[in-house]
Amino acid sequence: MSLIELKNVTLGYDKHIVLKHLNINIEDKDFICIVGPNGSGKSTLIKGILGLIKPMKGKVVYNGLKQNFIGYMPQETKVDSNFPASVMEIVLSGTLNSSHSIFYTKENKDTALYNLRLLGIEKLKNKSFCDLSGGQRQKVLLARSLCATSKLLILDEPSNNLDSKSKKELYDTVVGLNKEHGITILMVTHDLDHNNLIGNKVLSLREDDIFFGSIDEFVRRVHND
Repeated sequence: MSLIELKNVTLGYDKHIVLKHLNINIEDKDFICIVGPNGSGKSTLIKGILGLIKPMKGKVVYNGLKQNFIGYMPQETKVDSNFPASVMEIVLSGTLNSSHSIFYTKENKDTALYNLRLLGIEKLKNKSFCDLSGGQRQKVLLARSLCATSKLLILDEPSNNLDSKSKKELYDTVVGLNKEHGITILMVTHDLDHNNLIGNKVLSLREDDIFFGSIDEFVRRVHND
């Protein structure tokens, strides 16, 4: 089942075109790695899918999926060290889009606790986010993004600045969310070594050369270039 379709989409800013003629079908339970050099349009694509910018041409079709029910984990999240929010407060903030109240409800709190348990970090709930390691912070931010969705997660370079052990743990967690819980995942990554790509599909952005297909097809293409 298709969740989101990009139909002949052109994206850019003012009159500057960044990506053009995108025809992409994001299906339920897909795990798509988005790769490409700096400036290739990865962030622009994410903004287009999230509805933060409108297509210059074409259209983005959401098949039964509301934009504000997409979980998004940005590349960098800055937390002021002078305002030491707890892990629970950070994760709870992910429920805001689905809440009709200015106060957190019991349902919001149950959702936050569920996702903390799901990622194995419930014991951190009362700790200050600022005191956590890099790997722990990423899991907390992942739990926050899960509070917004049970369908689709968009992760923007989630392994940035992580050591190899923390990176593997994070990737194992994300793969589990996809395979065991059926969550569709779009992940922007700079891990360009095709031997380390995870998921089932690759979207490669490189100047006017756009590839969208299976990892096996992508690997064959890399070897033939």
